[in-house]
Amino acid sequence: MKNIAILGSTGSIGTQTLEVIKDNPQLFKAFMITANANAYLLIQQALEFVPRYAIICDETKYDEVKQALAHLPIQVLAGYDAIKELVSHPDIDVVLTAMVGFSGLVPTINAIRAGKDIALANKETLVVAGEMVTALAKEHGVKILPVDSEHSAIFQCLAGEENNRIEKIILTASGGPFRGRDAASLASVTRENALKHPNWVMGAKITIDSASLMNKGLEVIEAKWLFDLQPDQIEVIVHPQSIIHSLVQFEDGSIKAQMGLPDMKLPIQYALTYPGRVKSNFKRFNFADYAQLTFEQPDMVTFRNLKLAFEALDQGGNMPCIINAANEVAVAAFLQNRTGFLEMSDIIESCMQNIAFIAHPTLHDYLNTDKETRIFAQNLIEKMPLKA
Repeated sequence: MKNIAILGSTGSIGTQTLEVIKDNPQLFKAFMITANANAYLLIQQALEFVPRYAIICDETKYDEVKQALAHLPIQVLAGYDAIKELVSHPDIDVVLTAMVGFSGLVPTINAIRAGKDIALANKETLVVAGEMVTALAKEHGVKILPVDSEHSAIFQCLAGEENNRIEKIILTASGGPFRGRDAASLASVTRENALKHPNWVMGAKITIDSASLMNKGLEVIEAKWLFDLQPDQIEVIVHPQSIIHSLVQFEDGSIKAQMGLPDMKLPIQYALTYPGRVKSNFKRFNFADYAQLTFEQPDMVTFRNLKLAFEALDQGGNMPCIINAANEVAVAAFLQNRTGFLEMSDIIESCMQNIAFIAHPTLHDYLNTDKETRIFAQNLIEKMPLKA
């Protein structure tokens, strides 16, 4: 029985993790669940799974959660600091990090320092501070188990290949809802258009990132650290059907791929059961249902975010931290109809050009870079004309 701490239990990954736990009660226990502000869903989850701890980041909702769970043996806490502290609890076996954005970094670092294995859904942790986080994991003997479908695919393809050199990895991308469109047609897209992903059901922020291809850009940076690769060993190919989740090419030219229907519960379950597999009731893939699997090169001229991410990876240092912070601010503004779809790339590029570059950042540098970039990006947005 593994005790699982789910950081971000009310989000898309968190709710699906709880479904995996529910399907395998003999293997997993939800030991700690956390939410940013969704008190109602946190309460419902706590009533069903009765974890040892339930944490609501929004301290104004503490009383609501506390009163709703007062009759159960659940310790209710509030605030981000509680999460940062509790991830080191001695009874936790695996910390699944599904918090959105930069907020996942410090809790993940604290969990690693406490010797907890990490099921990583918060890609921003490795985007922002990949070198530091992977070095810490090695120092403390901690496994970082990828939950993203693409990185889980690479991870599965590499099983048993420890002594064989990787020539390159190929991350697949669906292309999002705007695949094939040009810049002129993207100038007027709305948040509602961008939130309609063709294959995956995800949270708002990652869905917008998928539409702009920034999600794939962040995955490129994450892959560098997860699999100890050079930038020129990472490629992206658009695969609209989302059946092949990613591929590895070895030095002899052989390519291995991991396939399946688009369902995040499979990589979640694999991360929690690794190195073994357990039976699931997930829907099975049928080749007869997919007469064609197609592939095309990504359009990095129209979808500039992917190109900017590759540039940030090449530069290294705190540059990935800069693009991550700028993107988080830009996406929030787009979701509030405060900026346009194409303008998000303008904001990110301006931050890359204006925020001070640090070649060998410390954790303090990352925190300062994140703060400085957010302020700069927000100032850019405030100077933009209001969207109609």
